[in-house]
Amino acid sequence: MISRFIASLLVSCALAQAVIVDRIAIIAGKKIIKDSDIANDLKLTAFLNQEPLASTPALRKTAANRLLDQTFIRDEVEAGAYPQASLGELQENLDGLVKARYAADAAYKKALAVYGISEDDLKARLLWQLTVLHFIDTRFRSSANVTDDEIRKYYDSHKEQFSDGLDGSRGKIEDILAGELTNKAFYDWLDHRRQATAIRYLEDSLK
Repeated sequence: MISRFIASLLVSCALAQAVIVDRIAIIAGKKIIKDSDIANDLKLTAFLNQEPLASTPALRKTAANRLLDQTFIRDEVEAGAYPQASLGELQENLDGLVKARYAADAAYKKALAVYGISEDDLKARLLWQLTVLHFIDTRFRSSANVTDDEIRKYYDSHKEQFSDGLDGSRGKIEDILAGELTNKAFYDWLDHRRQATAIRYLEDSLK
């Protein structure tokens, strides 16, 4: 008969073997990105994009870069007291997504299970995406000033796209140009943050 000590030891060994080590993939300044973070991002992104689940080296690298950018944005949002999305916005966004894609709640819940994510995971992702949009709008779009000359120049180069003439299309063109300026300012800021941060890749394939 196995002694209690040996039986206990065998159980302990079995439990130890069942533990999955969550490795650190990237260290950015004082922040870390783990393998599980990358895996979760891939699942949520595939779900939102309605794409098959996959975890290729290229997809993992893209997810890692996305998570790196998010660490910079999160730091800036928290430090600058930028507005965060409300729970009302989140629910409206989630309801719209479910209504557009699924005929019944059961189909929605089944899709979550197929991708291995919980509704709380999805809500957290959607809430964060909305918060990032608020951040970009507040921090960068507010300073995206478009001149009349730029509007006219864009109209002259894209007349075939506008049937309302210059005056009737002015607002639409201004939105397009402001969006381009906003995106440039945002990505320039991200590049600056990357260059100013000590980033250590513990998985070479993520570089």
